[in-house]
Amino acid sequence: MNSHAPEKAQQANARWMLLGAVYAAGGAMLFACKGLLAKQLYALNVNFELLVCIRATIALPLFWWYSSSREGLRSILGTPLPAIASAAVAGFLCYYIGALTDFYALTMIDASIERVLLFSYPAMVVLFTSVRARRWPSRSVVTAAAMAYAGIFFAIGGFDQHAFRANALGAALVLISALTYAIYFMIGEKYTRQIGSARYTLFAMSAAAVALLLHTLLRHGVDGVASIPPMGWFWLVLLGVLCMFVPALMQAEGMRRIGAQRGSVVSTMGPPTTVLLAWALLGERLSGWQIAGVVLIIASVLLLELRRAAPAPLASGE
Repeated sequence: MNSHAPEKAQQANARWMLLGAVYAAGGAMLFACKGLLAKQLYALNVNFELLVCIRATIALPLFWWYSSSREGLRSILGTPLPAIASAAVAGFLCYYIGALTDFYALTMIDASIERVLLFSYPAMVVLFTSVRARRWPSRSVVTAAAMAYAGIFFAIGGFDQHAFRANALGAALVLISALTYAIYFMIGEKYTRQIGSARYTLFAMSAAAVALLLHTLLRHGVDGVASIPPMGWFWLVLLGVLCMFVPALMQAEGMRRIGAQRGSVVSTMGPPTTVLLAWALLGERLSGWQIAGVVLIIASVLLLELRRAAPAPLASGE
């Protein structure tokens, strides 16, 4: 009998979990660049609806290429219908409704504020988990949720009434987007383990892309696409590949390995990344109240992780 087998299994599981955390953190940091690229496109007079549609259209063939090369088209088409439908609903909510409201909000508020507010979704994930389990949230969960929403108040402007009024509508739209993202995470935690992260993301993105194409054709036709300058296409390709295709797969794989709640915690890398990049590249500055909001929201996510019991090991392998 090999006495080292349990130790090797434990080490393999630790590597599996660590790689999941790296995926989740890397995906969050790439997603954090989204608002900065959107601001560049808005400066070129690219409409936010066209931006969201073209971003998804650029990314979708990459999702199909990745999934078919990894799993085979026959395997993809043989996915159980309930899993396809669930992923499609999640994608419609997150990458259609959530993306439109989020990018519309970016026309009103700074990229750094948008990313911080969007990051309120972990509190929603944990509260939804309590509801699903039919148990009252613990005191630490309630405290963390209170911290998160106090942070939202401060990030919008806090007691600076002028800043609060200026950011209120954009902030409300980002919170709607955060809600759709939380739902996407909750559905994905189950189905990425059942059908894998690649197929889950593929069906989610396919449903969203179809909805976005129909939306854009009805709203703008094809004339708007012809008006995009060459530099706009450069930013759109970066947005579709580096800020959508790559991080979506990274976060889905991280979620499959370490779960929705722990993945939410690792994603705390996102907001500070956006704040620093927005400061360095766009010249955005946060007030003292807004910095306090950033700290409270990130601290709330960390508190949510601390109150959790250690998760059961996840089985590695596809």
